[in-house]
Amino acid sequence: MDRLKILNLPAIRRFPTYLHILKRLDTSDMEYVSTAELIDRLDFEAVLIRKDLAGLGLKGVPRRGYPLKALINAIESYLGWNKDDEAFLIGSGALGHALLGYEQFSDRGLKIVAAFDSDESKCGSEISGKPVFSMTKLENLTARMGIRIALLCVPWHEAQQVADQLVEAGIKAIWNFTAQELDLPEGVICHNENLMSSLAVFSVKMKSHFND
Repeated sequence: MDRLKILNLPAIRRFPTYLHILKRLDTSDMEYVSTAELIDRLDFEAVLIRKDLAGLGLKGVPRRGYPLKALINAIESYLGWNKDDEAFLIGSGALGHALLGYEQFSDRGLKIVAAFDSDESKCGSEISGKPVFSMTKLENLTARMGIRIALLCVPWHEAQQVADQLVEAGIKAIWNFTAQELDLPEGVICHNENLMSSLAVFSVKMKSHFND
């Protein structure tokens, strides 16, 4: 992906923090925001902030900084958060249930429109206003609705089999919330969200802090 060559992944992960600060400033009468002001408000090194913003291609105004609304728009456009992408969620267990109710996804351009589950007892119900369908309807609804994105929240030992089914149905991007590494064909995007890895880091931080 060409734009990933412009800014590295750590920089991309910083952009939601920029947006949080910038949108708070946008509620005031502020028209411009300076790099110095962002440095004061963010726990990032000054050189990183300057490099991140330079990579957006937006020109600042000498002694004033960046136009605030234009900077917000530039970041949202870069992240693809200024448009809506519809997605399916696969696996309506505890994690899937929580993600279906997470409203900030839709505020950031990712709209989960339906869930699918192999447990027929869950099918026909709704979770946070989204219908739950049987996996037997996946291929038909993917084609009919033109869905390209899926959030995968099934047990790890089912992940590869379900991912194969997603690919066969026409899904082109999978946000993988299982601990299973997926073997996917070329052309299918996959991002692994391993919650246990985050928990491991958190646990070590707590151990280090409380043992001091």
